[in-house]
Amino acid sequence: MDQIYDVIIVGGGPGGIAAAYLCHKQGLSHLLIESGKAVFHGISTTYPEGKNVYPSKPKDDPEPFMVEELRPPDKPVTVEKYIQYVQHFVQHEGLNVVTETQFENIETARDHQRVITTKGTFLARKILLAFGSSIPKELSVYGDAKMVAKSLDDPKKYVGLRTLVIGGGNSAADVIISILKAKRSANDKEPVYWAHVAETFDVNKETAQRLGEEILLGGNIRLLPGATPRIGEVDDEGVDRLVIRVAVHELPGGIERYNAMSFPMKNVIACIGSQGPTSTFDKIGVQTIACAEGVCQVAKEGDRLLLLTSEFESTRKGVYVIGGAISPSYMKITKGSIQEERHPNLIHTAINDAYHVISSIATKLKK
Repeated sequence: MDQIYDVIIVGGGPGGIAAAYLCHKQGLSHLLIESGKAVFHGISTTYPEGKNVYPSKPKDDPEPFMVEELRPPDKPVTVEKYIQYVQHFVQHEGLNVVTETQFENIETARDHQRVITTKGTFLARKILLAFGSSIPKELSVYGDAKMVAKSLDDPKKYVGLRTLVIGGGNSAADVIISILKAKRSANDKEPVYWAHVAETFDVNKETAQRLGEEILLGGNIRLLPGATPRIGEVDDEGVDRLVIRVAVHELPGGIERYNAMSFPMKNVIACIGSQGPTSTFDKIGVQTIACAEGVCQVAKEGDRLLLLTSEFESTRKGVYVIGGAISPSYMKITKGSIQEERHPNLIHTAINDAYHVISSIATKLKK
């Protein structure tokens, strides 16, 4: 008979790791499912290389870090060192983690729930969703060519290649900086093309300064403002390629003449932002509510916020949601009323969410 875990945790970020550790301490059987190759995959792919991690707390929050073992040190460390520490911590504590496993759905049985994944079905009494908000947006292009990369796992892979980075913000700039550094170390003069649908690129002062330093040191970058990805295709040699329009000229009779560039898909990285997990919540039947004007102070009008109890339980009984997946705010159900609750997307917040949820689950399961 398949094991029924007390808690299955989806997502190996700060909240998910904290929850697994607390289950371990409380004597609750647990399984943590992570889609990446290792825990903290979301942080490793969204934090730029060398960026420091801080033990930031929300203003006016009296709570300390409820899991001190996962608290970033007061003296800032790079994200790489913090991730290395957490990965060693997971191994040392013997937490039950499966990686490269994509969550797909939840099915309800009589006395448990089934968690459907790409590596089979797992059974749980309680489910904790801790998969964050950084779900990359899809790059919508016509054609059957394979999808481009959405993150940068190894900048050295792009040495010797003419690379295209799509997106006009800080994430795209951070990726370009990493690639330029790798190319410079290898004395590679091949350019990095930076494309954005708008005519202007929007990066903060710190990122612009770091990018400028790389260019001064010899980084070869070509800007493509107003460029639009149009089609995926397979060339005569069977290579998946992306065609991107870089200029369009309208001619009489509704004819368009345009200039375009074509890149092998493996040389293309899309940094076009992330989307919240609303579509996942819809799929598994977790209820959200749309913000109305005058009701929401943090979210925008029309934004859909999760309905959660004070214990972070969703409208689907036995399914809890924590961390970035519910930031920057959610609708808190208390004593028959519903009100918007601020929820900063911080390591501190995710860890403390996990503490409160696992404490509640432990109480319920041990009755």
